[in-house]
Amino acid sequence: MRRFNPELWSGAAMLAVMVVAAGPALFAWAPTRIPHPLWVGLFVVMLLALLAGIWGVDEPQRLSLRVHGPFGVAVLASWALVLGAGGRGIVAILLVVTVSVCPYIAPLRAGWWLIALNQLVLIAAFVPWRPLPDPPWADASEVLIELSMFGVFYLLIQAASLLSSAALLREQQARRALAEAHVELQAASALLAESTRTNERLRISRELHDLIGHRLTVLTLELEAAKHRAPAGAAAIPHIERADAVARELLSSVRATVGELRGRDGALHETLQRVVRDLPGPRVVLEVDETLELDEERTVLLVRAVQEIVTNTIRHAHARELWIEARATASGVLLRSRDDGRGAREVVPGNGLRGLQERFEAFGGSAVFEGAGGFSVTARLPVDAGEASGAGIREGSSGLASAASPRPTEAGAAVDRGLG
Repeated sequence: MRRFNPELWSGAAMLAVMVVAAGPALFAWAPTRIPHPLWVGLFVVMLLALLAGIWGVDEPQRLSLRVHGPFGVAVLASWALVLGAGGRGIVAILLVVTVSVCPYIAPLRAGWWLIALNQLVLIAAFVPWRPLPDPPWADASEVLIELSMFGVFYLLIQAASLLSSAALLREQQARRALAEAHVELQAASALLAESTRTNERLRISRELHDLIGHRLTVLTLELEAAKHRAPAGAAAIPHIERADAVARELLSSVRATVGELRGRDGALHETLQRVVRDLPGPRVVLEVDETLELDEERTVLLVRAVQEIVTNTIRHAHARELWIEARATASGVLLRSRDDGRGAREVVPGNGLRGLQERFEAFGGSAVFEGAGGFSVTARLPVDAGEASGAGIREGSSGLASAASPRPTEAGAAVDRGLG
């Protein structure tokens, strides 16, 4: 079942408000100053322009004709609609809608300028609609009071809508920043834990080699010397030979254990699961070969790659779910990811994605990005046959280990190595 999306429902509610506000003029229940088909056409233009502006927005502070052009058309259409309706009814709510959308498209100060211009439009629409007294100077105070109440009412509504949208936008940006910092912190923690485990294994292997290994070697030499110095046919010779065999077998076991400790690599699926664990959003579904083990350098590469993929999804995709898969192939490791965000017609890699490409290329691999139907990454990490039998990769037959980060609840600078 798909997760509740408040942004989608808020957009539907805004559409309903626009239809209700424009309803009397839209369905010809109230007269308009301009031809009715033209008024309906302007309403459609405003609606489509708002959708185009909101859909294309990425960063409110970045000037873009693709975003601000449609929004400007929507503002002009809203002015024409209010003037064309003569200020009747609640059609002025259309101006409030443009103000509430403004913080998502333009800086906050632009919203205040828009409110000021909307007030002028309201006055221009209200004055001709309100008949002047006869003679004109009679009851002028009543007209001014009514005009002031009308203007102040919509001024307060617009200011409240602008500030509410700005506060909501700041909260969303703070949540995204928190999620990015969480991913960076988890990645740094996972790499630190893996490095600690590796160092501990190396320390234990050195202790086994330097202490027990050397003493067992001395013991076998002493037993060999005792066997040669014992008189021929002595009753102690069989015992010395058995002790020597046990000592040599124990020495061989210690050497094998030391070699295994030095060559053993951490389970990759545990390290990657730690990176996406407890992520506030989006929901991450991770599938990794259970027995996939890499050396430390390749583990760092994949951890940083997953970190960049998740961070990129949080920052740009506006996705609800992200799928990541890492599995062993005949030539190495395949890392794939896909989200259900809006994607991009043309993918222009930023610093993070370029860094990801460069890291894989440094190992002789590749990384390809696609923006159709959500954003996807396909990265290949080749492993030589010699590495495959040693510290490079070990492929087992246990299939995949799957984990999903918990669904988000409603509720710093970390270590970075170039994937940003």
